[in-house]
Amino acid sequence: MRILLICRIAASRSGTTVLVLLLALLLAACGAPQAPAAAASAPEPTDEPLRLAGPGAVVSFPLMRMAEVGVTVDGRVLPAEFRLWQSADQLRVMLARDEVDYSATPANLPALMANRGEPVRLLNVSVWGLLWLVSRDPQVRDFGDLRGRTLLTPFRRDMGAIALHELYAAQGLEPGRDLQLRQARDALDAVALMLAGQADHAVLPEPTASLLLQRNRNEGGAPLYRVQSLEAAWALRFPQQPELPQAGVMAAAPRAADTALAQAIVAAYAEASRWCKDDPPACAALAQRHLPHMPLPALEESIRVTRLDGLPTAQVRPQLEALYRLILASQPEAVGGRLPDPAFYGP
Repeated sequence: MRILLICRIAASRSGTTVLVLLLALLLAACGAPQAPAAAASAPEPTDEPLRLAGPGAVVSFPLMRMAEVGVTVDGRVLPAEFRLWQSADQLRVMLARDEVDYSATPANLPALMANRGEPVRLLNVSVWGLLWLVSRDPQVRDFGDLRGRTLLTPFRRDMGAIALHELYAAQGLEPGRDLQLRQARDALDAVALMLAGQADHAVLPEPTASLLLQRNRNEGGAPLYRVQSLEAAWALRFPQQPELPQAGVMAAAPRAADTALAQAIVAAYAEASRWCKDDPPACAALAQRHLPHMPLPALEESIRVTRLDGLPTAQVRPQLEALYRLILASQPEAVGGRLPDPAFYGP
């Protein structure tokens, strides 16, 4: 009898316990806060690398450094990768296919894109002197000394061609009438033509100008002279607007509204630029991993002779607008027919 009573009491308590547990679960399902659903609505962190891009020129060297060390945003280091492009047309294709987040760019291209309705932004101006005149003639001291001669150039419909056109227009010289422009396929083709003695004067971007001079020395060729940078010639011909903002870093349309990340990109680029200027041998070694055809001495020399100074476009907007107004007066199609809107100037 006592055993039966104990069993009934135990069963009763067990049933009560089960009932309480079931009731608690039911209440939780009906009225408790939905913590898992709220957590699912929060964006998950991503480790997808930032996609950086640029040409095989000094303007890209800080981007290569950023791909190596990452980009710090709000105390977190985001990974990054770097991809080379060969022409402004290729960059346009990459942007259209959403293959790049931030890219080095000639100063006119993002203005052209923005004025065509694409919400890209120019974040900084980073290179102010990238192009050099190289000549066989020691008497050539200036771009203007090429009157009646032929200048080899790899530029067509890009910032190099635009700047050269404006420079000669300021000197009263008209290509085709006062001097001839000979088109090379690209900068390396121009180097080969100069080394083969098939041209006497060339305008080249860095690091190919340094490559030409070094290879000519190594091969024992007739002397070549680094005559003048386009930046120096520009300052002489345009004393009211002596700075030439040639290239910078742009944000692709999908990234253009992310101000915090844009500020981080500008800060990271400035830091990487200082690193390159402070340690040209290390910067040259890094660049060579992306440009294996370029010898280290040429890369190092190109860093030393290039004004690499990444400044936010909001800070140098007057210089950019002075350049855009100059282009609008003679080649309005190169910047889309008008000045960009204020929101274009980042970050």
